Amino acid sequence: MAKDAKRSPFTAELVRRAAIDAFLKFDPRTMIKNPVMFVVEAGTAVVLLLVVWPDLFGPSGATRAYNFAVFAILVLTIWFANFAEAVAEGRGKAQAESLRKTKTETMARLVQKDGSTKMVSSSQLKKGDVVRVEAGETIPADGEIIEGLAAIDESAITGESAPVIKEAGGDFSSVTGGTRVLTDWIVVEVTAGQGESFLDKMIALVEGAKREKSPNEIALTTLLAVLTLIFLIVIVTLVPISRYLGIALDVATLVALLVALIPTTIGALLSAIGIAGLDRVTRFNVLAMSGKAVEASGDIDTIILDKTGTITYGNRMASEFIPAEGVTEAEATRLALLSSLYDETPEGRSIVDLARRKGVSADAPPGAEPIPFTAETRLSGIAFADGQKLVKGAVDAVSRELSAGGAKIPKALIEKTEAIAKAGGTPLVIAELASAGSRAVGVIHLKDVVKAGLKERFAELRAMGIKTIMVTGDNPLTAATIAQEAGVDDFVAEAKPEDKIRIIRAEQAEGRRVAMTGDGTNDAPALAQADVGLAMNSGTMAAKEAANMIDLDNDPTKILSVIAIGKQLLITRGALTTFSVANDIAKYFAILPAMFATAMPELAPLNIMRLTSPTTAVLSAILFNALIIPLLIPIALRGVRYRPMGADRLLRRNLLVYGAGGILAPFVGIKAIDIVLSALGIR
Repeated sequence: MAKDAKRSPFTAELVRRAAIDAFLKFDPRTMIKNPVMFVVEAGTAVVLLLVVWPDLFGPSGATRAYNFAVFAILVLTIWFANFAEAVAEGRGKAQAESLRKTKTETMARLVQKDGSTKMVSSSQLKKGDVVRVEAGETIPADGEIIEGLAAIDESAITGESAPVIKEAGGDFSSVTGGTRVLTDWIVVEVTAGQGESFLDKMIALVEGAKREKSPNEIALTTLLAVLTLIFLIVIVTLVPISRYLGIALDVATLVALLVALIPTTIGALLSAIGIAGLDRVTRFNVLAMSGKAVEASGDIDTIILDKTGTITYGNRMASEFIPAEGVTEAEATRLALLSSLYDETPEGRSIVDLARRKGVSADAPPGAEPIPFTAETRLSGIAFADGQKLVKGAVDAVSRELSAGGAKIPKALIEKTEAIAKAGGTPLVIAELASAGSRAVGVIHLKDVVKAGLKERFAELRAMGIKTIMVTGDNPLTAATIAQEAGVDDFVAEAKPEDKIRIIRAEQAEGRRVAMTGDGTNDAPALAQADVGLAMNSGTMAAKEAANMIDLDNDPTKILSVIAIGKQLLITRGALTTFSVANDIAKYFAILPAMFATAMPELAPLNIMRLTSPTTAVLSAILFNALIIPLLIPIALRGVRYRPMGADRLLRRNLLVYGAGGILAPFVGIKAIDIVLSALGIR
């Protein structure tokens, strides 16, 4: 999968392919899916007849050359609209071709009923079959590990080279066909039949073959169809009015007027905007099951977040060194560092890192040896050549060692360890053990650390009116501490798996849209209930089937990026709709006054563009109408730049930039085209 979400939407091959596909889309069976552009195509067919038979609908003052010019511009309009959609689809097809290369035919070691194995082609596998996959072999089909443990290379799917550990049972038992086993062996039960695999679904989705229109897109399409019908009625009623005024309007001009006034700009780009939104999510290595899911993410009001792995790293890390009475903080830090020099656990490395960030450094003296951690002693450290030992470990384990030497942990230090434990942290006591006298020198405070940058991102979500709720099994005191540090709006402590679905339903009952992430089987009901459920690719099959999005990178915080993409999709559609409607307002002033000013001098003040003639007015308006489409394609594909802000500010910004811009652009563009047409001798 491509990881670069910002790469250029255009390549020479993509443009060439899209240019050809744009002509293939002239098929009326394809065009009828877009009512606005279908009306344009129907009008183009009528004008084509007038090119061949200018007097087909009665005597007309329009020349064959004029009819052909209108026809050519209308064809260009349709082609540009089709090109926009073809470019958006083309990027998905390019991804699909890359995925097809991943989906190769492999041999599978099918486990028979008697326990023996038989080599068969992966295409012969069906649901329920059991296969054994050993180190160096490709997993032949999607499934669940029912036996064994292995490191699996999923780079063909995720783009990440780091192997993932998968094992039977638990929340990391799902495997994907096309990935490769690096170590050990696994026994997999096939869970997907032919054509139903994860890769098959990805190929179909990125190609756009199963792109369903979202409710908002359907509503906007219906609105555009109604507006088109209204303008069609207006154009039809314009015929008797113009005759009454003594103005002869030919059919080609009426068709051009209709095309210029209906919302062709947004009608041409609407499908491309939706496809591009789905494509942007895919480029973030998130598989969205439909365009509905992407758009729903833009309407999210509440996010339900697990604490461990989402808000925090899930690993205990050193946060502070607390010295015992009579010991300086610098000395306690140095001794903590020495006790952890040989500790290769994440906790040990975090102690060393924190000490060095505090400006303390130390090397193991000559002759020193490590004291390894064991389940029995529950401590680790360093033994010096003179027989002295420096250890760190659980309170009771270190207390036992000190008691053996006739010492004990001071009461004040015990109270500090109890305070750390009540706050949800883990205290490790540091002690010096020597024949001349042992003593406790301090405490290391380990805690689950909040991920960097989350507080700022939650603040952005709050600015958009999105509520964040942290769900954790920790006690209320620990939960409150983490919630405050992370900057979430609310939290639920001591939560059970079923509490998640209860919280989601409560939020939805108040009219809010809810998003959540999960990876376990017990998350599946809540993922299904949420409006946007993001499952981890490393999670169980039940979680992935319940969700409407799957994160291939297994990053729970990806939900924040998905919401931003959904918002960008809605903003882009709204901005270009505003621009398109504003365009129509400007085109009224371009065409109608120029056409009727001769018969109705009262309209002359409205002809503020001072266009050369009715002919150049019509041609300039529809040519601008065609050319604005390719100019807006990059915006439709990349999306309008997204900034976290409230709905009111966003509306004002859209009206100012795209509303005012949509009105001004046609005045400048149509006048410039009119000047060029006049210079070419067209009157």
